[in-house]
Amino acid sequence: MIHHVQLACPRGSEDRSRAYYVDLLGLAEKPKPPALAARGGCWFTGHGAELHLGVEDDFRPARKAHPALLRPDLDALAARLAAAGYPVIWGDEELPGLRRFHTEDAHGNRLEFLAPATEPT
Repeated sequence: MIHHVQLACPRGSEDRSRAYYVDLLGLAEKPKPPALAARGGCWFTGHGAELHLGVEDDFRPARKAHPALLRPDLDALAARLAAAGYPVIWGDEELPGLRRFHTEDAHGNRLEFLAPATEPT
């Protein structure tokens, strides 16, 4: 079982991270332990996942590698992201039994969101 996934972010981008991960994705910010808080970045949790955004001074967004996160509200999430100007690229036909789309976070990191194709309404 995975405890968390870490993505990189540029130094000083915590407010952008919070706006994306809390306001758009609906995750909760998890306080970092004091020994790690001085390094910058943010931690988020919700929907069965924990994501850590860690500062990388020579930041480059992950364009191929990505976490794939299950979400029960796939269509509503896609609509929120698209309305906020983020790409939503559907790939339902590629994985039988799953609906999914790719997008990017506020820093350009690739993210995938999935739900069972028989998602309850």
